[in-house]
Amino acid sequence: MSKILIVDDDETIRMLYADELIEEGYDVFTIGDCTRVLALIQKKRPDLVVMETKLGKYNGLDLLQDIRNKYHELPVILCTAYPAFKMDMKSIAADFYVIKSSSLEELKGRIRMALRAGEPFQGTAIFNGAQQMATRL
Repeated sequence: MSKILIVDDDETIRMLYADELIEEGYDVFTIGDCTRVLALIQKKRPDLVVMETKLGKYNGLDLLQDIRNKYHELPVILCTAYPAFKMDMKSIAADFYVIKSSSLEELKGRIRMALRAGEPFQGTAIFNGAQQMATRL
């Protein structure tokens, strides 16, 4: 079961996303206090982060950079009602962008894509297994 962290300062959005994603079979946890996001990532080790770009007084794009600096392999989806964020160069660090809407289908699709992209290539496991067998011979 994949673990997803939802970062949004709006409690209603956090609850809505959590309910929908739990129904999809994900293990979901949420946070509204942006100052504790990195510590929560360290503790919970999510497979994916979904976050807003406007987080009260905190700039979500700065938080995205902080996440990338420490957890560069962790997929991040920016989900916002503000399409202008795409003009900020910091936003290129996100794996996907979703504009908030009443339907969460696009978000759920992007989550599936991001999680699939993070799966290790099956050929790598086969290669590593063959390499281990060769070293035993």
